[in-house]
Amino acid sequence: MIIDLHTHTRPGSDDSFLKPVDLIEKAKKSGLDGICFTEHDWFWDYDDIARLSQEHDFLILPGAEINTEEGHILIFGVNEYIYGMHHTEKLRSIVDEAGGAMILSHPYRLHLRINEDIQVALDRCSQRPFFEYIDIMEVYNGRGSIHQNNFSLELCCLLNRKGTGGSDAHSFDDVPSCATYFEKNITNLEELIAELRAGRFKAVDLRHNNEMADL
Repeated sequence: MIIDLHTHTRPGSDDSFLKPVDLIEKAKKSGLDGICFTEHDWFWDYDDIARLSQEHDFLILPGAEINTEEGHILIFGVNEYIYGMHHTEKLRSIVDEAGGAMILSHPYRLHLRINEDIQVALDRCSQRPFFEYIDIMEVYNGRGSIHQNNFSLELCCLLNRKGTGGSDAHSFDDVPSCATYFEKNITNLEELIAELRAGRFKAVDLRHNNEMADL
């Protein structure tokens, strides 16, 4: 099944133009099997997510996108903001303690300079100790250029990590774009986390003949 792991809605993310219901309807019409609401440093109430999912007969799962010193990180399995989350090492500890999963969002944002050669960027940043806390990277981001996503993909390959895809939706035009293909059927948050931790998934670019990242 194909799930968009990275979306934003109002008012949880104040930079999004999407109301939750509008995003759900667009995702369903686009052929996605599910979406995750991952607001900026804000957490959905699990009961509200369950209600929306039941009302629309569509898989909706809760997560969050945390702003850290090393970039934005998607987390699943934690339901509230905890002091210190902006430190990646602390965030990893919190997520692990909760039995959750985390994904480095759009690695190009902080690690690829404007118009920089990909190999130069890889040589510069791949040795950074920060990446020891990251098991999964978002290699296909719906708002990233081909050059930017190629950097994320090559960095992920270089570091031998697993890669996901997400639209990073803030508007209707962002859906469908990128998502993640899962080998097994997923019906709840616990199953999503289990599959992420097991590595049974691939990033998929829905704009280019459902191209999948070979990671």
